[in-house]
Amino acid sequence: MYRILLVEDDARIREAILDFFSEKAPEYEVDTAGDGPQGLTKIEENTYDLILLDVMLPQMSGFEMMMKIRRTSDVPVIFMTARTSEEDRLRGYELGCDDYVCKPFSIAELLAKVNALIKRAKGTVLDDELVCGEIRFHKRALSVTVSGQVVDLPPKELAILILLMERPGWTFSRDQLLDLVWGRDYYGNDRVVDNHVKKLRKSLGKAGSQIKTVFARGYKITEK
Repeated sequence: MYRILLVEDDARIREAILDFFSEKAPEYEVDTAGDGPQGLTKIEENTYDLILLDVMLPQMSGFEMMMKIRRTSDVPVIFMTARTSEEDRLRGYELGCDDYVCKPFSIAELLAKVNALIKRAKGTVLDDELVCGEIRFHKRALSVTVSGQVVDLPPKELAILILLMERPGWTFSRDQLLDLVWGRDYYGNDRVVDNHVKKLRKSLGKAGSQIKTVFARGYKITEK
């Protein structure tokens, strides 16, 4: 049995996650908290194998709570957020989160991420990297290496790379990348995505070929 803490102020989301996990993953015992202070109190009183943490919480943001958690614990943390800009995503990784799901999200996808993190962390030091082929993203350092060589990437290209590496083999449309990297309020042409992907491929050198164009659909990353 593994213990999970779900910190989410929306009662409907809490209930949906609890119901789904109870039916599909009875090996997880899920506690809940409706705000940051309540969540921190539960963390002080209990030991958890993983924390699901909303970013936009009353009284204390998820980012603030994350800073407090990381002072004393390396427990795996998945951020659940409607904030999709690259600044927020990079800030989350810089503070020590291990993964993201963006609202609205599939609870089945959330469970898959939970399973992967629990499996990775069980009995080992928490993995601090995303790895795909020759490309590595080091979460805490916010750095990228290709075949061991550091590659400096501007924020937009880095955010695109992170999204692709979080779901290797998954095709992201240009509209999805616009929403997740530039934000839903961006009204520019989606050709901006193509331009940044082109720059990203060039910066990655030979490993740039791992980013594939899926005709009439978008982009994905593969191992080769």
